[in-house]
Amino acid sequence: MNDQLIDVVKSCILILGALFPIVNPLGNSPIFLGLTRDYSTSERNLLSRKIAVNGFILMVVSILIGTHILRFSGISVPVVQVGGGLVVISTGWAMLNQKADARKSADAPRQNIDREDLSARAFYPLTLPLTVGPGSISVAITLGANAPHYYGVKDLLPILPAVIGPGLVAVTIYLSYRFAERLAELLGETAMSVILRLSSFILVCIGVQILWNGIEALLKSMPG
Repeated sequence: MNDQLIDVVKSCILILGALFPIVNPLGNSPIFLGLTRDYSTSERNLLSRKIAVNGFILMVVSILIGTHILRFSGISVPVVQVGGGLVVISTGWAMLNQKADARKSADAPRQNIDREDLSARAFYPLTLPLTVGPGSISVAITLGANAPHYYGVKDLLPILPAVIGPGLVAVTIYLSYRFAERLAELLGETAMSVILRLSSFILVCIGVQILWNGIEALLKSMPG
């Protein structure tokens, strides 16, 4: 039993270490602010919770049954990378070309936003592809596909890392987005504008890399 618990702890660390750098909630927080400039602080807080929950569900589902879903749909991981990479590039490019004068002042009147619209926006594009994108999903699916090799047990214990690891990542997502506004106030509008542009460019580059990884895998799978 002790060996199994040690395996669970190691797997939790593995999942956390693999997903956190790709999800990168700290790096995405300026983009989160840029995409939610028309929202009040309370609405941003609500979005932070919803994004964290959505991201947690996406990661857990990808780890536990991602390979089965793809196999049932006849979709391969490289295809997910190609499609997801295009979406990430599109999102990053839109943010990169966003006009600076489109930013509303803090004292500008804000329109009331319907909760259903808020929930829909929390999923797309704020959860998918911004927070838990094709790269994160691909890694999560790969971790899930290799999970039996880690554990070698047939009870419910192996499910714990698939819940705890993404749970810890979800906590970092919530904290990063929840306090993104305070960070922006601390840095100032000019610094945040520079960070937003840089983050948007990096997001485009990440999308290109994800797209290329998918294309490269598809090319290798072609018969010689």
